[in-house]
Amino acid sequence: MSNRNFRVGDKVELLDDNVSGIVIKVDDHEVTFETSDGFEMKVPFSLVVKTEGDLDIDMGDDSLIQKLNADLNRKPKQPSQKPKRQQPAMEVDLHIHNLVDKSGHLSNFEMLNIQLEHSRKKIEFAIEKRIKRIVFIHGVGQGVLKAELHTLFRRYDQVEFYDADYQKYGLGATEIYIYDN
Repeated sequence: MSNRNFRVGDKVELLDDNVSGIVIKVDDHEVTFETSDGFEMKVPFSLVVKTEGDLDIDMGDDSLIQKLNADLNRKPKQPSQKPKRQQPAMEVDLHIHNLVDKSGHLSNFEMLNIQLEHSRKKIEFAIEKRIKRIVFIHGVGQGVLKAELHTLFRRYDQVEFYDADYQKYGLGATEIYIYDN
């Protein structure tokens, strides 16, 4: 699937989950959409389907209709099983400049509390929406935010946490996995 099939403003939904939204950005291999709760998700084209918008189907194309009919009449050689896809991780960037307009007037303690409260809200959102994985981008620094995040994560029985993918995030991110209750 190429990026011409998705356009800014299209309504989309994740294939494996009940999460939908409006496309706000299209890249070479992935689409970014905003959920109704205002959360941005960036996912590969293969994990998302357009629910409204120009679906690029030409019904006058007889060869397309013939191919669809041939596909429908072909008997599967073995029972078909839907491949289980891993849901893309929700990313939460906790750098203070992404959370507040001006941070110059805030103390370190105030900034830390804003970051932790933002993190708590994102965890609660993910639990409510059944989002399984979140990557918290906290940066390296002196490790204070990372340590406080780990304390926050331990408050949730259904949360397991570990260092995020080093190749993608370096040392400055922690990923959590949320189990079903």
